[in-house]
Amino acid sequence: MDITDRVIEIIAEQAVLEPQDVTPDSTLESLGIDSMGLVESIFAIEEAFDISVPFNANTPEESDFDISSVASIVAGIKRLKAEQG
Repeated sequence: MDITDRVIEIIAEQAVLEPQDVTPDSTLESLGIDSMGLVESIFAIEEAFDISVPFNANTPEESDFDISSVASIVAGIKRLKAEQG
């Protein structure tokens, strides 16, 4: 399973949706994921990919991780994985 599919799976689970209802263009807000769901999604992503996501729920605009859409989250994970080597 590639990163995009896994992220969609995680986010769909948080949003209580089917994976096919989540697209790369989806925003967490459009999927009904609130701030608590966002935090749970980040934790799940960290576990799934063995990475540390530089995201602070208290100051999301200052975080070095773009959560504006599913595609931006996937891009952020790919970047973090690449930095890990």
